[in-house]
Amino acid sequence: MAKSILSKKQFGRQLINWLLEENRKEKEGPYRKEEPHRQHAWWQVMCLTGVDYFSTLGYQPGIAALAAGALSPLATLILVLLTIFGALPIYRRIAAESPHGEGSIAMLERLLPWWQGKLLVLCLLGFVATDFIITITLSAADATAHIIENPLAPIWLHNQTIAITLILVTLLGGVFLRGFREAIGIAVVLVGVYLLLNFIVVSVGLYQILTHPQAIANWQAALFARDSNPVMLLGIALLIFPKLALGLSGFETGVTVMPLVKGSSSNTAPHTKGRIRNTRKLLTTAALIMSFFLLTTSFITTLLIPVAEFASGGKANGRALAYLAHLYLGNGFGTFYDLSTISILWFAGASAMAGLLNIVPRYLPRYGMAPNWARAARPLVLVYTAIAFVVTIIFRANVEAQGGAYATGVLVLITSAAFAVTLSAHRHQQKRAELIFGIITLLFLYTTVVNIIERPEGIKIAGFFIGAIIFTSLVSRVWRSTELRTERIEVDELAGQFLAEESQGAIRLIANRLNVGDAQEYFLKEKEVRDDNHIPPNDPILFLEIHVSDASEFADVIKVKGVQVGDYRILRAESAAVPNAIAALLLYIRDQTGKIPHAYFGWVEGNPIQYLLRFILFGEGDIAVVTREVLRRAEKNSHRRPCVHVGG
Repeated sequence: MAKSILSKKQFGRQLINWLLEENRKEKEGPYRKEEPHRQHAWWQVMCLTGVDYFSTLGYQPGIAALAAGALSPLATLILVLLTIFGALPIYRRIAAESPHGEGSIAMLERLLPWWQGKLLVLCLLGFVATDFIITITLSAADATAHIIENPLAPIWLHNQTIAITLILVTLLGGVFLRGFREAIGIAVVLVGVYLLLNFIVVSVGLYQILTHPQAIANWQAALFARDSNPVMLLGIALLIFPKLALGLSGFETGVTVMPLVKGSSSNTAPHTKGRIRNTRKLLTTAALIMSFFLLTTSFITTLLIPVAEFASGGKANGRALAYLAHLYLGNGFGTFYDLSTISILWFAGASAMAGLLNIVPRYLPRYGMAPNWARAARPLVLVYTAIAFVVTIIFRANVEAQGGAYATGVLVLITSAAFAVTLSAHRHQQKRAELIFGIITLLFLYTTVVNIIERPEGIKIAGFFIGAIIFTSLVSRVWRSTELRTERIEVDELAGQFLAEESQGAIRLIANRLNVGDAQEYFLKEKEVRDDNHIPPNDPILFLEIHVSDASEFADVIKVKGVQVGDYRILRAESAAVPNAIAALLLYIRDQTGKIPHAYFGWVEGNPIQYLLRFILFGEGDIAVVTREVLRRAEKNSHRRPCVHVGG
């Protein structure tokens, strides 16, 4: 019995070690650094983004037909115009302003400082999670539709939609647990084959329409049966086109992968022009290719497929182009098309999972808003896979039902990108650009609001993700608040001289909140601290002053500057949190001088809860108590721990 319990504990330890293997590797700084990427030609990277962007052709025409009916081609045309003249200019500018792949979220983070910027980022991360999680579940569900509707598939598979979708999601999670890395070579093959097959299907579809003019006559009859006034039809299409917003899904990914784009021989700041130029080629080419396919596929599917086949249970539901491939090119070609579609949809899920695994290390640990295990990929894979399971079951692996949530995530991200670009133009006093991008922002805002009103399930899911992210982030921030939170300490020449002089005897530092900064202030402070703590009058002292720069930051580089005011020597620095910076500096002094430093504080009066909140939000509070706790956590050996004295 004891042996069995021991083996279970040993297995548990091995499992935890395996899950956290990446996190246990030696890292510089408090959070995971971005790994250097192998760079590729822009058209190859376009294929990596294309597994997400182009794969929407697997379900977009069917969803458009269900949403807009005979107006689908006209509504798609409006979407294409918004893509070319709205989304594309926005992301071309984002590429110029974030050449290292930070994207629009990082732009807003820089443009909106302090806690409001962090809170906005957390909300946007909720929509990112909505976008990527639904990409995984919707793509897997559509791949399932292509599997079970294939004429060669056994009949019993038709009642196993949810089970097959969960198996595909599980396989995706399993691949990432084993250690998946970007595979541009696979993406190039998948996208190349998929676009070629779609071009063949589109060509055959257009040929069928040209040789059967009755299809156009039937479409026109259905179109004008709704309203005979062309202006009214255009107005209706303007109201409907937000439902087709899935066709905008690839732009944020396009700028996120910028580090993979080969620009020039060097990637330093003066040489990013080549990368920006090639990323713009990537974005423009992808937008033009997708616009062509959106228009043509919407046209041929609307004219050639009976309306009943688009509905749930119909043969074209979630697979309109596959339906045409089987109908006009036979089951052999159709099956090959199905296999290509299944492959690119599954790989789109892989692209989304990779995006999710990059989001957490890029933002949350830097804010102190993620637990330590969130730095490792494998635990996150398990979390995301479990969430994908829940979403799949809730939506019963229905492609059309998930379209609203997907569109919500996509549209909010594009709207935020448009707002970021407008704000950037305003900061640079570019009036014309500000006006143009402001109008585009309003268009995307309208599209987003209409989509949310029509399909509120998207905002509900996003709200759940936002709430979960904010709650866990705040808990993590409080839990990690007593870490050192310092990447490194840099000391200037005069400060180094002060420390060298102090190392000849006992090292005593008096913590001081800078007020006037004259000799009288330091005289009174020294007298008070010496009297309260019985410091011998002949023992030299240093003053230590920490100014809070941005309390919303978590980890930073502390630059210590030496200042002489009369006979008083002061060490001054800036940091996000005063107690953590003092603790880090005391440990630095100990390691540099080999002596245990003594820090002196005064007691504070007031509600301890109030001081706790002040520390978490503003980086101050009851400094002596928190400094002592940070030191206790950082140095377990009490004999090597710097001393904290409180008097008064």
